[in-house]
Amino acid sequence: MARYGKEHKDVTRKRILDSAGRLFKADGVDGSGIAGLMSDAGLTNGAFYAHFASKDDLVASVIAEQMSAQAAAIRALPHGRDGLELFIREYLTPTHRDNPSAGCPSAALLDEVARSPDVTKHAYTDGANAIIDEIARRLRPQRPEAARANAIGLYTMMVGTLQLARALSDDELSQEVLTSGVANAAAFLPRDPEHH
Repeated sequence: MARYGKEHKDVTRKRILDSAGRLFKADGVDGSGIAGLMSDAGLTNGAFYAHFASKDDLVASVIAEQMSAQAAAIRALPHGRDGLELFIREYLTPTHRDNPSAGCPSAALLDEVARSPDVTKHAYTDGANAIIDEIARRLRPQRPEAARANAIGLYTMMVGTLQLARALSDDELSQEVLTSGVANAAAFLPRDPEHH
């Protein structure tokens, strides 16, 4: 019986991570069992343990990958006000609100991360630091350390706004929260795009 090569194993692991990322954000970590995750990925349960030691290992790996992908998306934005305005306007939308499985891991999973084992919290902490650093670099490219407090404020305000908008049963109020969030987020942005 032939063994699969590293490339095949990496592709399979990525399939599991992608599927788990979607399902965790849509249904929660507790609402997503290994059998369902593997079925969604088109794989057997037995394949799971070739890639992950446990569900906790999978959760930590998903969090690390999701946060890294978000940091990379922010890194791809232009520096300064324009890039951050684009980020805010794409983040605080009804589309993002209504599609948690395709969106921000913080807005979808923050409460579960807080109750998770240390391995998941460490993965999340590393990812959050990377995201905050990327936002700070967009705020003040020449001195990102000086913009760190504003970057933390902007990111936490955006995540909280999206979580609140998702929790509301009143569509009009939910939209009002998103619209106000865009305006409130602008207060964190540099007034003069040339001021670095």
